[in-house]
Amino acid sequence: MQEAISNEEVQIIKLFKENVYGRSPNIDGFNQRHDGKAGHWLERQMGIAANANNEPDLYGYEMKNSTGSKTTFGDWSANYYIFKDKEIDLDRTQFMEVFGKPNVEKGGRYSWSGSPIPNFNSPSTYNGSEMVFDDAKNIIIVYNYSKDPRPDKANIVPPSLQQEGVILARWDRDNLNSKLTKKFGHHGWFKCNKGKDGCYNQIAFGEPMIFDNWIKLVEQGIVFF
Repeated sequence: MQEAISNEEVQIIKLFKENVYGRSPNIDGFNQRHDGKAGHWLERQMGIAANANNEPDLYGYEMKNSTGSKTTFGDWSANYYIFKDKEIDLDRTQFMEVFGKPNVEKGGRYSWSGSPIPNFNSPSTYNGSEMVFDDAKNIIIVYNYSKDPRPDKANIVPPSLQQEGVILARWDRDNLNSKLTKKFGHHGWFKCNKGKDGCYNQIAFGEPMIFDNWIKLVEQGIVFF
């Protein structure tokens, strides 16, 4: 037996069929340098005003755009970064040079993404940092100098940070719980998918998310930073 769809889902499907189905994003008039221009087109087609509110997009549902095999939960900045700590003499540029990796394709510009970033049960292969829970069950990225595999680490890492248990970033558990629940815990979420031709051909709905289940996916590495 199939569950009856809600009135909200009916309205969302109607908008999708009338304004999105069978079309590819028309990004004329959008900032061509902005990576999210296709997503902004989809928001406009679905009648969603661009905003930075941590609330569901439409009728209590969070909308996600077709982005291949990965679905983003959003840009959830950490509550703490070491380069914002006034007690530590390390600015953002220095942080990138110490813990980030230069990107050859971008003129050697440093980036804290890719191999410098750890996940649960998968330490960074670049700088040896790890993602773990602290005693309060917050998520932290911690650096241990002894686990840094870089042969020239003594010349890269400042003497004050050549130690164990240096917290680089922290996501507070209560804050994560609040963000997830506000975005994905109302009626659920839906994703607009494209076919191989780049045209939208499907809309899929997901159930509301429960934080305890979500955090387990983080531990398993299925959800990652």
